[in-house]
Amino acid sequence: MPELSRFYGIIITMYFNDTKQHHKPHVHAFYGDYEAVIGIDGELLAGSIPSKQFRMINGWMAVHEAELYEAWNNAVQSKHFEKIKPL
Repeated sequence: MPELSRFYGIIITMYFNDTKQHHKPHVHAFYGDYEAVIGIDGELLAGSIPSKQFRMINGWMAVHEAELYEAWNNAVQSKHFEKIKPL
């Protein structure tokens, strides 16, 4: 589970070849005991995360949308992707 970014106690990861369960570009977000799968479009796909952190993640994803899609395209092909700057 390669790490994309880390900010304010939130860890954002993206798995290689992760297209079977959610069928859309997404990230995995971890915060304390919480874990959520969030589409790059901002949709909560699975799990849960406090609303404040969910809003922070969505803001971060909006700023880094192009980089996230580039990382996703690499990840589904099992290619290396670069980390993305935090907030």
